[in-house]
Parts: sequence; C-alpha cells; structure tokens
Amino acid sequence: MAIVHLKNKQNGTTYVYESENYWDKNKKQSRSRRKCLGKLDPATGELILSKNIQYQLPVISKPGPVPITEIKHSFYGATFLLDNIGELTGITADLRKCFPTTYKQILSIAYFLILEDYNPLYRFPKWSATHRHPYGKDITSLRSSEFFMSITEADRERFFQLQGRRRLENEYWAYDITSLSSYSECLKQVRYGKNKEHDHLEQINLAMLFGEKSGLPFYYRKLPGNIPDVKTVKNLLSDIDFLDYGKVKLVMDRGFYSEENINGLFHEHLKFIVATKTNLRYVKDAIDSVKPTIGNWSNYDPDQNLYITSQSIWWDYRKERPNKGDIERGKRRVYLHIYFDKERESNESQKFSKQLVSLKRELESGKRVVEHEPQYVKYFLIEGNTNSGIKVIPRQEVIDLVQKHHGFFALLSNDVKDPILALQLYRSKDLIEKGFGDLKDHLSFRRMEVSSELSLDGKLFIEFIALIFLSYIKKIMQDKHLFQNYTMHGLLDEFDIIDCYEQPGHDIRWGETTKKQRDLFKEFGVQFPTTL
Repeated sequence: MAIVHLKNKQNGTTYVYESENYWDKNKKQSRSRRKCLGKLDPATGELILSKNIQYQLPVISKPGPVPITEIKHSFYGATFLLDNIGELTGITADLRKCFPTTYKQILSIAYFLILEDYNPLYRFPKWSATHRHPYGKDITSLRSSEFFMSITEADRERFFQLQGRRRLENEYWAYDITSLSSYSECLKQVRYGKNKEHDHLEQINLAMLFGEKSGLPFYYRKLPGNIPDVKTVKNLLSDIDFLDYGKVKLVMDRGFYSEENINGLFHEHLKFIVATKTNLRYVKDAIDSVKPTIGNWSNYDPDQNLYITSQSIWWDYRKERPNKGDIERGKRRVYLHIYFDKERESNESQKFSKQLVSLKRELESGKRVVEHEPQYVKYFLIEGNTNSGIKVIPRQEVIDLVQKHHGFFALLSNDVKDPILALQLYRSKDLIEKGFGDLKDHLSFRRMEVSSELSLDGKLFIEFIALIFLSYIKKIMQDKHLFQNYTMHGLLDEFDIIDCYEQPGHDIRWGETTKKQRDLFKEFGVQFPTTL
C-alpha cells in the first residue's frame, strides 16, 4: 500500500488516495487500484476523511525525548542545533506533514550532508554510529538509493507549497538558475547547454526561489540542460499559480528579461524588479537623455558609490488571447532606474579595448574564429586579402556608440519607485548565487553521480532540505557578524564536538561545554539544556 497525493487542477483541492499494485491475470500486466481517503485541509495540511471511510493514519512520534534503550556515547551538539533550526523554520513540521513515515530519514541524511561535506553517502553508517540524529539507525548505500526513489513529486510539491506560505507576502522572491554537470548517460534532461561552471559536460539546469528577507530557499525545479534562462519564466508563472502561492514579488537578473516575460508578469498581476539590457532601444534612449547630467554631484549616493536617477515610463502591454482570437493591448506604468558607476565604466572600457585588439589580431593573422564573424563585421572594415595583405580599419562610430553606455546599468520595476530600494532588493539576489555555491561545494553536488531519474529527484530533494538549513545558518552568521571569527565549517565543528551520554532509565547527560559554545547557541536563539 502507498499513499498518493493528487491535486485537482480545476478546484485546486489536493485529494489523498490509498494506492495498491496488483497483477491482472487477464491482461497479464501489473496494474494499480486507488481508493480515495479524503482531502487535505488547505490551511492545516491535515487529512479530512471522506464519509464512511475509516482509516488509521501512520503513527507519528511526537517531538520530545526518545526512550533510551542502550548505553551510548554520541556527538549531539551540531545535530541538536539542526533539530532546533528545523523547528524554528517549520522544516520539520512541513516534512512531517508531507512524509509522515519517512521524515526522520530525510532529516538524518540532510544532517549528514551538512556536517560531513565531501563524504559520499556510503559513509553514513560510520557517521550514524557516532552521532545522535532523528532517525537513529543506519541507512546503507543500497537502502538510500531505494529511499530516494520513494520520494514522490506530489509530496515534494506539497512541501514547496507549505514552505512557500511561510515566506511573507511582502517579501521579494529571488529567482535564478544554475547548471549541474553530469557524467550520466541515463538522465533524460541531461543536455549540452550554456554551462555556468564552464565544464565541457552535459548538464541539467536547476531553477530556484529564495526569500529576500528570510534568506531561505523554498522551491526548485529541474530543467533540461539546453533550455535558456529566458524560456523558463512562463513555466515559473504556471508553477506559482499551481502551488497557490498567492501574491508574489519577483526579482530577476537580465538573463530572464524579454518583452514576453514582462507581459506575462503583468498578465499574472505580479510585482517585479528585473535587470534590463542597456542595448534595448528604450533603455538606450533613457541613458542618452540623462548622460549629460547623471554625473552631477546631486545624483551621487555615497552609500552605493553610484550616480543614480530614475524615470517613470509607459510599458506597451500586449497579450494574445487565443480564446477570443485577438490581442489585448494597453499601457502599464513602470519605473526605469538608471545607475552609473565610474569604476565599472573604466573596467568595461578596458575590457572592450582588449577585445577589439584580439579581434584585430585574428583578422590580420588570418586566424579567424567562426564565432567572432559577426563582431568582425560590426567593428571593422576589412580590405584586401591574405595574399595582398589585409588592412583592418576600425568602425569608430560604432565603437563610440558602444563605449557611450559603459558604466551604466538599469533596473525595471512595476512596484518600487525608489531607485535605491530597488537596487538593494536586486542585490539581495546575491543570496541565491551563494545558495547555489553551497549546493555545489558544501553539499558536494557540483557533478551529479546518480544512475536514474528517480534517484536524482530524491537525492536532489534532500540536498535541497540541507540547503535550507545551511541558508538559515549563513543568515544568522551574517546578521550576528559571526563570519568575523568563524567559517561555516569551523562553526559547525565547534558544535559537533559537543557530546552526550545515554543510559536506560536516565535523561541524556551532556558532556562538558565551554561558555563560547553556549553563547553560540544563544546567537541562534537556541536554549542549550543541561538535561533533556
């Protein structure tokens, strides 16, 4: 028997079924039958049984002391911290609702990935023997593969829904994509694409949402490796609607900018801050209009070390309506925030000059690069040939037009009128880049080593759970200025050496702790007990 959650797309209700596989002798194949048990309460996530249905939910152990059955000496400081973070963030409660019989295994594997970075999962039994953790038992390498495959998409989406509701409605959500390289030839979505790690390997892409204030990720989606960033926004909007997130505010970089995406955001009534490309006609016109005066001292912001200006413009909204066979048109007010950075101007000009020198040398030597052909034509007039000699003449007017916009960048928003606030919100997007770094480095997921789609989906979900914990720890360390004295590894090691003693009939007894360790628990809002 298995419990399956299915969401009705028409009314948005999630129904719970009891599913059983059986062998059909007539058709000589395995089939499944389902029995509807009831529906999930959208507010609490609890199961509301249908009439005439008698069903005993799996017994779930309540939080609190676990009976001690053997004498044991274990390390418990770091896992005790993670237990408390799980309760503070709602991770444990949401996992308990979505995975009532297996949430402890999920947590234990996530703890292992956090505390034993760079160690493969087959080392879990050794770690389990020396640490107190939620599951309290070994999970062998073979069992872990089977366990990964048991984590269903419906249960994952339910978890995303619960976590998303914990993010504040007035919070901006940072959206971005990273690439994960793979050696596997068995994964369907592995493709060659624009690899952000510059690996010459096939990859999948991973899209993720982070809360701007909380600093916590709460949603991800796996994508084929050859899908460009700009093409993903349409499905993101569909996912947001499907998961019933309600009011949403998105912040995205310029890789997601397109007229279609902006129109889609307007159509869904979502607030946004999006970086734009400076070569767009309306952006170039705006930059040209402010270029003579933006360098005035009155436009300088000392905190940002930038020259800043802003203007309100009208967006030409258009949306195809297939049902009516026409196009909806209109005007939408947006704010175009323009920023000028003198240091950036110098760096961009220097980089551009070096690029032109390299292109010119390629032409003069006859060693042309196919990918550079459009740039040859754009920036140079080429006379003669390799026999009579090549003369390369720069198109100075074109070069001047490019250099004219060096040092400028722009943000577009339909919500934030203040250009400094818009910039601060946009820069909060850096936390998602750091999150991707933690996923690849601290959680050792830079290159995937799984052999099936189901194993990948399950392992990726647990890596994601571990990432939520790491993101919370990093946020506290930044807010409390703990990075001045600790790396994240060093901080976790400081907790991890705290041990405990377990004896049947007695409370857990902690080993010796230092004042520094107890103070660190307080920084995380955790009351360190003398007994449990």
